Amino acid sequence: MPLLVQKYGGSSVADVDAVRRVAQRVVQTHREGNQVAVVVSAMGDTTDELLDLASQVSPHDPPERELDMLLTAGERISMALLAMAIEELGVPARSYTGQQAGLLTDASHGSARLLDVTPDRVKETLDSGAVAIVAGFQGVSQDEDITTLGRGGSDTTAVALAAALAADVCEIYTDVDGLFSADPRIVPSASRVTRISIEETLEMAAHGAKILHLRAVEYARRFAVPLHVRSSFSDKEGTWILVDRPLTPLSSDGTGEHATGASPVTASTTTGNEEPMEDPIISGIAHDRHLGKITCVGVPDKPGSAATVLGAITRAGVGIDMIVQNVSHEDTGVTDISFTIPEADGTRTVTALRELQREMGFEDVLYTSHTGKLSLVGAGLRSNPHVAHRLFSALSDAGINIEMISTSEIRISILVDQANLEDAVRAVHTAFEMDAEDQAVVYAGTGR
Repeated sequence: MPLLVQKYGGSSVADVDAVRRVAQRVVQTHREGNQVAVVVSAMGDTTDELLDLASQVSPHDPPERELDMLLTAGERISMALLAMAIEELGVPARSYTGQQAGLLTDASHGSARLLDVTPDRVKETLDSGAVAIVAGFQGVSQDEDITTLGRGGSDTTAVALAAALAADVCEIYTDVDGLFSADPRIVPSASRVTRISIEETLEMAAHGAKILHLRAVEYARRFAVPLHVRSSFSDKEGTWILVDRPLTPLSSDGTGEHATGASPVTASTTTGNEEPMEDPIISGIAHDRHLGKITCVGVPDKPGSAATVLGAITRAGVGIDMIVQNVSHEDTGVTDISFTIPEADGTRTVTALRELQREMGFEDVLYTSHTGKLSLVGAGLRSNPHVAHRLFSALSDAGINIEMISTSEIRISILVDQANLEDAVRAVHTAFEMDAEDQAVVYAGTGR
C-alpha cells in the first residue's frame, strides 16, 4: 500500500472551512487506498499573533525556552482540529506533537536541528488504518525541552517524517499550483515548472524562492525523498522535484502504481516547451529583497586576511551570501572585499567589522542597505555564455545597474538596488521567454 506524507501550510488551514477542505482531501487520498501521514502548520497568522503576545508580555528579550513552548501551541491547535474534522468524515485519525512523533533535536531554541526521527507511534497509527497527523515546526531536545525548527520548519518536519517512514512521496500543499518560473505575485505571467531537479530547487530556495524551506530541500536531497509541490485549493498537478532514485507520479486511479507504459521521470526540467538538446534549460528566477552589501576597503592583501574578516562576521552570528574580492592594488598591497548579508544584520555586522578594523588596520567599512538579489537558475548555465549576455542585456535595456555578480554551475546571481528588483525580475523573465499565456493564481494571497 503506498504511503504518502502530506504537508499543509498555514494558508491551507487558515480557518475552519479551510480545515474541513483539507480533511476532505486527506480522506479522499486515504479512501483511494493510501496510507496517509499529515504534517500541519499553525492556522493562518497564528504564529505571528503568538509572537505579538510574547512581545507584549516580554518586550525586550523573551526567554527562548518559553517562546518555543508558546509558539508550538499553534500547530497543536491545527493538528487537533484537523483530526476532529477527519473523524467527522468517517475516517479514524490521531494527532501527535513533534515529541510524540519522535522528532529529536538539539537544544537550539528557535532554530533547532534534527538529530533523529523515530516515528513509532505514527507507524502504529498508519498500520491500524488510521490517518496520522503530526504537528510541524517542532520537536524535543535530549533534555526533553520543546524546541522549534525555525520559520518554514513544517516543511522540514514533513520531509524528515517522509524519510523516516520511507514514504513513496512527500506532497507539499500550499496556495499556488507548484513552483513557478518567478514569484507569481510579481510576475503574474509566470509559468508553472512541471519538473525540476533537486539541485536546481536548492539554488532556488537558497536564493529567495519562498515556496520551499531550504533545510527541507537539503533533507530531501540527502535522503532521496521525492517531493510534489501543489495547491490545496485546486486539483491540478503541481511540480515534481526530482531526486536520484527514479520517480514516477502516482497514477490517477489512486493505486500508487506506475501508469501503464509510463517511464520513470528523468532529470530533465521543463516548463512545457521542447528545448534543443544542448540549450540551457532555465528553471526560473528567485529573488531576495532584504539584503545589505558590506565592503571592507583597503584590506591587507596577504594570506589569511579574508579568513580573518569573514571569521569576525561568523562569530557575530551573521550569514554571508555573495562574496567578491577585488584585484589587489599592486602599488599599495591592499584589496577590497565585498559581500552580502541579511539586511536585518547590518548594524551587528558593521559593529563587528569596526572592531576588527582597529586590529587589522584596513581603511574603511562601507555598508549599503536596501539591496536586492536576482538569481537565474537552470541546467548548463556556465557552459552557455550567451545566457549571461542575455541576462545583462535585459537589465541594461531596462536601465538597471548591476552592483555585484556571483555564479555557480546552475546559477547566475546579480545584486541590484532594492527599488529596481521587481522590474529586474520582470525584465529577465520576459527576456528568457518564460511568460505563460495564462496568469498564475495565488489562491490565498501569500504564496505559501
